[in-house]
Amino acid sequence: MLEWFYRAHGLSHVSLRYFNAAGATEEPGVTHKPETHLIPTVLQVASGIREEVAIFGTDYETADGTCVRDYVHVSDLGRAHLLALSALAEEPVPRQFVFNLGNDRGFSVLDVIETARKVTGHDIPTLMTKRRPGDPATLIVSSEKIRRELGWRPKIPELEDMVRSAWEWYQRHPAGYED
Repeated sequence: MLEWFYRAHGLSHVSLRYFNAAGATEEPGVTHKPETHLIPTVLQVASGIREEVAIFGTDYETADGTCVRDYVHVSDLGRAHLLALSALAEEPVPRQFVFNLGNDRGFSVLDVIETARKVTGHDIPTLMTKRRPGDPATLIVSSEKIRRELGWRPKIPELEDMVRSAWEWYQRHPAGYED
């Protein structure tokens, strides 16, 4: 729709396509009802809110057999939004930008669980289950375009830092935004 408004009316716009947003900042965190995202789910297990985390498939063509996904810290996403808006404001003529935002590398489900065990110091029981229909083995984004055009790079690219920031937020907000 944005493409058509751009063509028809010269509406400038930015589309940011991000992959698995992860981590937290001092105040804003992440919580969903029901929680379905891997990192928060794993941290709920570490917190005792859940008994175990389900691993949907261990027979993928990946190094450890579990799905691999690209994670990007929420602070890096925020910076990308500001850069994109600034670039849009600087354009004298209508312009459209479309950027992928990610780490350009992936982490497996087992990587996330092991990292959470290290960060939290808690055992995180798992339940091996069947694959979910349609889940690809690997989803990793290329953020080359936004790097080249706007100079954006993740400042928090390490999974351990993303998990640690989410864990610290969960420690301050064990009931999510309800507390």
